[in-house]
Amino acid sequence: MTLLIVGGSGFLGTELVRQAVSAGRPTAATYTTRPGSAPGVTWRSLDLRDPGSVEAVVAEVNPRVIVNASSGGADWAVTAEGPVRLAIAAAKAGSRMIQVSTDAVFSGKSHVPYDEHCKPDPITPYGAAKAAAETVLLLHPDAAVARTSLIIGDGQSEHERTVHELAAGTREGVLFTDDFRCPVHASDLAAALLELASGDTTGVHHLGGNQALSRHELGVLIARRDGLDASRLPTGLRADSTLPGSLNIRLDSRSTQRKLRTTLRGAHQFLAPTAWTPQPADRAPRGRW
Repeated sequence: MTLLIVGGSGFLGTELVRQAVSAGRPTAATYTTRPGSAPGVTWRSLDLRDPGSVEAVVAEVNPRVIVNASSGGADWAVTAEGPVRLAIAAAKAGSRMIQVSTDAVFSGKSHVPYDEHCKPDPITPYGAAKAAAETVLLLHPDAAVARTSLIIGDGQSEHERTVHELAAGTREGVLFTDDFRCPVHASDLAAALLELASGDTTGVHHLGGNQALSRHELGVLIARRDGLDASRLPTGLRADSTLPGSLNIRLDSRSTQRKLRTTLRGAHQFLAPTAWTPQPADRAPRGRW
């Protein structure tokens, strides 16, 4: 049966689509502005703000599993209400659902590191919207939430672009030395999500990398991998800035990791200059669909 990837033309969604197709999964994906270019995929336009659009796409595709990898930022109608509409449609269609969430649902003020039993206490609009989206667990008995952290690719992520622009002096700003996360590689995250999708898991799961480091430490690793001068990366303290955000959100993913074949590597591993990123066909799980 079909896998439906909501937000399939986005950064994470593109990797999910690529791995699913490489594994031979019947795959459908949605887009907001333009479809992706992956062959063999059924593309559908979807507006998560429109209940009619959500119900129509789910009914037409009739997926076994829906993975919501969409990104609406702090737009409440998309990021908070959209997943709720999706969960209602999924329950009606008898489809399982995996909602991709974020470590930003936590404040970083207590319970560090955060495991799957910790309750959200967001302090930013984006974190609040993502926390609200996690109520899909109350609306659909076959729903799961997968919280992750900063997603890094092989040059395509927002964080990598920022490092390149800061090193080149074409962007203003700093990399915080007191803001800690557990970055994860997009290929590892996609493989883990597809592994969860191939089973019957529900509830909350953490899918962060196995190392915590500051945004500046992450930037230095990116710069070294890409042959940039890491000394050109400006540093600062989030505590001294006016930007909202948490200082110390370390996801404890050990419980979920023990259930997975996919290894959620740390940034020192996947950003090493000689690191090899396995191709999707090598990583995609072969579970039940």
